[in-house]
Amino acid sequence: MPSVLLEIKDSIAFITLNRPEKLNSFNREMALLLQEKLDECNTTKEVRCLYLTGSGKGFCAGEDLAEVVDPNGPGMQKILGEQFNPIIKKIRNLEKPVVAAINGVAAGAGANIALSCDIVVAHQSASFIQAFSKIGLIPDSGGTFFLPRLIGMQKASAIMMLGDKISAEEAEKIGMIYKVFANDVFEVESKKIAATLSQMPTRGLWLTKKALNKSFGHSLKKQLEFEDELQQQAASTNDFKEGVQAFLEKRQPNFKGE
Repeated sequence: MPSVLLEIKDSIAFITLNRPEKLNSFNREMALLLQEKLDECNTTKEVRCLYLTGSGKGFCAGEDLAEVVDPNGPGMQKILGEQFNPIIKKIRNLEKPVVAAINGVAAGAGANIALSCDIVVAHQSASFIQAFSKIGLIPDSGGTFFLPRLIGMQKASAIMMLGDKISAEEAEKIGMIYKVFANDVFEVESKKIAATLSQMPTRGLWLTKKALNKSFGHSLKKQLEFEDELQQQAASTNDFKEGVQAFLEKRQPNFKGE
């Protein structure tokens, strides 16, 4: 079986990390394959939402340390520069919403890949661990960027330095993730979110994501100007016209993602 599975159904791309015997930890082959699948989803018109999860008991345990210490392995510079950093960039620049469905432990780079997604939901028994400090490393894969913005500098600093295991319930409480679902309804409820997004105005969602990406570095003045620019683009879409018409006619809109 390939280390990354892709199934497209009902306008949703279901991507599953598939090294369950290693808690879906990444080796080079898996990281490059995930990049390929993300690119494929971005250019496939049929796809209007991505649903990212893991097979087996875990979401992703980060980098496979056997590869890190292998003298013939890619080395840390390539692991970050060619494997993890491109994944984060592709997720943030993907022109469709990405739902991360955390079905178990999300540790190290696995946790930070999850936090880079647009909407993160978790299985009640899932957990998040910034495991880097335990082996003398710093949080990578965008962790030092996303986590402080989600939960604040003080909380993020403590979680990263102490390497605390954060339960799904606590992650929701502190604003790290969107929602926790009970184990018996997790799959159904998380897929409902993807299904909802897949029927929404995809272009408008992408422009929203684009605005959020820029907001991290813009002043208020610059962000207002950028919102104006993006809103003009949104207002020119067929989905905007359909949304307004449906509102006036008091019916459900039929968005096409255009």
